[in-house]
Amino acid sequence: MSIAENKKALHDYFIEERFEAGLVLEGWEVKAIRAGRVQLKEAYVIVKNGEVWLLGCHISPLATASTHVTPDPTRTRKLLLHEREIAKLIGKVERAGYALVPLDLHFSKGRIKLTLGLAKGKKQYDKRETEKLRDWQREKARLMRVKV
Repeated sequence: MSIAENKKALHDYFIEERFEAGLVLEGWEVKAIRAGRVQLKEAYVIVKNGEVWLLGCHISPLATASTHVTPDPTRTRKLLLHEREIAKLIGKVERAGYALVPLDLHFSKGRIKLTLGLAKGKKQYDKRETEKLRDWQREKARLMRVKV
């Protein structure tokens, strides 16, 4: 079940490979995410010191957050991946010019997971081509509905 999606990522990047990662979260963040108060639009992923980090993800605290905790909505959160996956990501990002993009936040067996994509950036003409293709598919579906 998806909680939040990063639709802008699919518009700006070619996603070549997807990985599922766990997140290190605080209690108030889990409650806020379950309430749907999360935004991935400006988020990005970096690899630093052999660890993978999520930056720019905004989790709005609930009004009922604890009084002794000061919530930071855009704090840096660590992603949990296997060592071989991290090694693969480091190799691709450093050598091949790929970017790591958060795609989707979802539940998996009661836990909150992040799908991140190994992506290459699209040029402006690629974005226009994708838009034309999407419009043509929509028009084709509309024509088929009209005839039937």
